[in-house]
Amino acid sequence: MIIQQKIEQKLKDVFSPSYLEVINESHMHNVPAGSESHFKVIVVSESFEGQRLISRHRAINTTLADELQNHIHALAMHTYTDIEWQKEKGIAPDSPNCLGGNKR
Repeated sequence: MIIQQKIEQKLKDVFSPSYLEVINESHMHNVPAGSESHFKVIVVSESFEGQRLISRHRAINTTLADELQNHIHALAMHTYTDIEWQKEKGIAPDSPNCLGGNKR
C-alpha cells in the first residue's frame, strides 16, 4: 500500500482535511491482485470553500501529479467543504462498475 499511503500523506499535507478517505478500488478492475492503480478519494476541507468543483479537482490533480503520471490509472474524486459533507450525511457516491478491458 505504498501508493495509497503517499496519496493520503500528500492530501493531508496540502488540504488539511477534516475528513479524508483514500480507497484502493483496484480489486474492482481487471488488474493483478495487490495492484494500486485505481483509487477513490473523499476529501473534506475548508480549503475548498468558494471553489468550483473543477478547481478542487485541478488542485488534487496537481497535488498527485507524480502518482497520476506514473502509478495511478484511475482516480475518482469527491471533494466537499464541511457544510457540503454534512448535507451529504457523510456518504460519498459509490464508484461505477468497471467497463475497461473486454467488459464493453
